[in-house]
Amino acid sequence: MSDKILFDTNILLYAYVNHEPAKWKACNKLIEDVFNGDKQGVISNQILGEFANVMIKKMGADVGEVSRIVDELISSKNWLKLDYTTQTLKKALIDSDMYGSPFWDSVIAETMKENGIVEIITENANDFNDIPGIRVTNPFKS
Repeated sequence: MSDKILFDTNILLYAYVNHEPAKWKACNKLIEDVFNGDKQGVISNQILGEFANVMIKKMGADVGEVSRIVDELISSKNWLKLDYTTQTLKKALIDSDMYGSPFWDSVIAETMKENGIVEIITENANDFNDIPGIRVTNPFKS
């Protein structure tokens, strides 16, 4: 699975909300590449939940529209869907303490490690840089 890249919540948000045109364009292309089958993307239930929450609560998006987007992601064969366990949470607590990373980002990192995913695409590189076994790609930095 090492060729698969996990998409962080912020990448999904930029792809579906055109508040920053340059970021929207870059992220929309990344998402399209997955839906078109040019790449296989990875998302977790946590990321889907965070995405839906921000879209509805902060962006004021219609629940039906958000539900449609989430359903597209869930039903697409080009998106690998991951979930975490109670053991993931225990490991994330240790990571968060040891590396100073935000707890929920540590959950994402541990979910990745448990599933053999080594790369995450995110704008929040600093939240993952110190966690061993995780490679970070920021699509907005060259």
